[in-house]
Amino acid sequence: MGLLRDLVDLVRAPAALSVPGDVVAGAAAAGTLGARTPALAGASVCLYWAGMAGNDWADRDLDAIERPERPIPSGRVSAPAALGIAAGLTAAGLGLAALGGGRRALAVAGPLAAAVWAYDLRAKNTAAGPAVMAACRGLDVLLGASTGRPARALPAALAVAAHTYTVTELSRREVGGADPRLPRATLAGTAARAAATAPAATRPGRPAWRRMVPAALAAWYAVQYGSAQARAAAEPSAPRIRAAVGAGITGLPALQGALTAHAGAATAGLAVAAAAPLGRRLARMVSPT
Repeated sequence: MGLLRDLVDLVRAPAALSVPGDVVAGAAAAGTLGARTPALAGASVCLYWAGMAGNDWADRDLDAIERPERPIPSGRVSAPAALGIAAGLTAAGLGLAALGGGRRALAVAGPLAAAVWAYDLRAKNTAAGPAVMAACRGLDVLLGASTGRPARALPAALAVAAHTYTVTELSRREVGGADPRLPRATLAGTAARAAATAPAATRPGRPAWRRMVPAALAAWYAVQYGSAQARAAAEPSAPRIRAAVGAGITGLPALQGALTAHAGAATAGLAVAAAAPLGRRLARMVSPT
């Protein structure tokens, strides 16, 4: 049980609740939400966990100073084991992508895996870091759309990528705090995304409640993530920035659910959004940041 807890901590397992919604939103937008989607979502989770393990491996020296309680510097997981876990999860992710979507899915999963490793090993501590992380999430949405018409999923991919960019920019100030202009800017972006996602699905004959789901979920996303950013803008200390980052991670399913419902899959959108409160609860036990 101790080893399992260490592995959960290494890959920040609960944070993966924010991942399947990427694939579901992409599949809904591309019109291919169905039997293949779970395998593609599993691929997405594996690649996400690979990135988390690789991140801790790459940051092991810095974590020894700033976060000595993390699995590698504390000695709970060895550095070679963490690297092996990251590699194994990457292979599993690519295998699941091939199983769920064949060559078309692999054509997206391959660049996604490369972007994940590029972020961990090179881009993370550079000015390009937030853009590379945003690309990872955008590709994740397109992975869900890979077996249908991916071009139809581009707006959803851009929305998730933009959200990820703001979370990543904030996360770079988790230790030292931020200039208040940063959370103000990310808050403005959150409001714009929510407004763009809120319009109701307009398919003829659709029940009224289904047409209202996108707006309700977009509002939920705006309140959950936006309120944390507003508090950070008022006092941009490290704890409030970390809280905003956590809200951005655990609140992403609400945005994904709104995007899914916006594509006409209201029930699936509600199911995706249901991961948000569960993620917040689990984040109290295992930090997602």
